[in-house]
Amino acid sequence: MALSNQSKEYEKLLEIGRPPNVVRLFPNSRGLIVSGKFIDRALAAKGKAMTIAANGRNHIIIRGVLAAAQKANAAVIIEIAKSEGGAKAYCAPNYWNLARQVDAVLNELGVTVPVAIHADHYGIKNEKDLVKAKIEVPTMFEAGITSIAVDASHLPDEANLLANIALSPFIPKWSGLETEVGEIKGDIGLSTPEDALFQIQGLNAHDIFPDWIALNNGTTHGIQAESTGIHVELTASVHKAIAPYGVSGAQHGTSGNSSDRLREIAAKTRTTKANVATALQMVSWGVEIDDYGNALLKDGALVKVPGSGMTEELWEEMVAVGTEKKYKAGDYKSLNLPFENKILSLPRDIRERMAKGVEDFVHKLLTEVFNAQDTAPLAYDAIMEAKGFDPGVKAQRIEDPAEWTEANIREKAKKLVPDKGPAGNYDD
Repeated sequence: MALSNQSKEYEKLLEIGRPPNVVRLFPNSRGLIVSGKFIDRALAAKGKAMTIAANGRNHIIIRGVLAAAQKANAAVIIEIAKSEGGAKAYCAPNYWNLARQVDAVLNELGVTVPVAIHADHYGIKNEKDLVKAKIEVPTMFEAGITSIAVDASHLPDEANLLANIALSPFIPKWSGLETEVGEIKGDIGLSTPEDALFQIQGLNAHDIFPDWIALNNGTTHGIQAESTGIHVELTASVHKAIAPYGVSGAQHGTSGNSSDRLREIAAKTRTTKANVATALQMVSWGVEIDDYGNALLKDGALVKVPGSGMTEELWEEMVAVGTEKKYKAGDYKSLNLPFENKILSLPRDIRERMAKGVEDFVHKLLTEVFNAQDTAPLAYDAIMEAKGFDPGVKAQRIEDPAEWTEANIREKAKKLVPDKGPAGNYDD
């Protein structure tokens, strides 16, 4: 059962558990927005469990996920990726308003479970991106972000590591931190233990201790044409190799993997964070999906469930725009931004129906697949133990900084045998 927002314990959690940027933005809030570190700690404490990192592509998704989290008494993450909510966004929720939307819903619905606000896939693909990041990332934390994924996986290994090191001073030490090796591009260019060790050891030498690492372990973003999915044993071997460095796994691209495979990744690896994006978008709209989270297609077209999600009239309008623009099913994500206000202007009963669809879907994930139920109290315990908003790091420095200078990093990278797979745009 979720904690009462009127209890003395909850008052204390609000007093000490919210980071400074959240307190400044929402001084009178009753919502417990916390560092991503606490979410990771809670799931790790339960063991063989991971929680949803829900991409809030629309406001309806945010509402449904938070209602499900409260019902499951689960610590969760609400996130948005750079492609979805960056400066060139295709969604209305973005890096700069996501915390505000989440906080409003927490207060409106009386949600008391801990929630982190995660900037997912903050992509760095070149030096220009890195220069811009040093300006942009601080603005995101000013707007309430409490966790970030630095994704320079598009770059060569040494450049990826050096970009993470260069951006570290611009990320608060209390923030949740995710790093990534290997672009998420399916069954090609798979990450290896050697790739992950190079990244994590190099960061460790520079006193950077990520909470999560994301891998290219066989899955993809968006709608998947096949169900090859996550390589569980590969993931487990990578996590075992980096275990001394205290890093948990972040599983990207869960849509397209069956419930059984997701249960396996939770049970057999050190994964604590599972990203879910496309499936939530489809459920909120009322599009039919299978157990893999993939939208069901009929003659290449999305199938709307009558009486579910948005109204049939608005769906027909969305399809008309998609047809005019010659969108394939996977391109419909670009309709999030132009249709957000139309969705929010639907009658209340329709909006509640959309949110309830998301709530039911997410609650099942949390309780029957991810094993995330009743992790909120474990996050509460971590906050109380830390006596504040920063639980600190999970590991100490092991590596010698002298062995990980820029010159040494470039030399060490030459010994890796990377298979990055073909070039292309694998953002979602």
